[in-house]
Amino acid sequence: MILELDTAGSPRGWLAVEEAITCHARGQVAWSIGDTVRTFHGGLSRLTGFRSQLSTASIIATRGLPALARSARREPALLNAALFARDRHVCAYCGGRFRERELSRDHVVPLSRGGADRWMNVVTACRACNSRKDNRSPEAAHMPLLYLPYVPTRHEHLILQNRRILADQMEYLMARVPRHSRLHG
Repeated sequence: MILELDTAGSPRGWLAVEEAITCHARGQVAWSIGDTVRTFHGGLSRLTGFRSQLSTASIIATRGLPALARSARREPALLNAALFARDRHVCAYCGGRFRERELSRDHVVPLSRGGADRWMNVVTACRACNSRKDNRSPEAAHMPLLYLPYVPTRHEHLILQNRRILADQMEYLMARVPRHSRLHG
């Protein structure tokens, strides 16, 4: 995957290598950094006899409509895999570390009691603790939270989304992740 940025260096998202090559071919790449990930070869030019080729780096900045400007104000999408990664696969109630299939999304303030399905109201819980807490607040269930929920930044969210981040991409993103983030721990 290729990390796509806007021309100011803010992340837009992840692109497949083929999508990045298409951006290069259309002249949409303003600049790029990082290692060359892939080179595609075309045909031979009748004029020069040389074979055409396009390469892409692991991080590219593209011109065009900044879709990020609309989405930057919104919270990142709340997906269980990203939630579990944010919380480092640790149950917010017992502190145990679990595999993804053993975890569930727990609403600190239950939905039936007016809680929202948003980053600030959800934590990772093992299935046993989630069942024990049931439809109660942590206080009512006598199960205090071991850590507090938070909304990941755009940079954190991109890290949480992708399991195969290249070293230069990770370095770029982590340099912009707040110090208080659990990703630093």
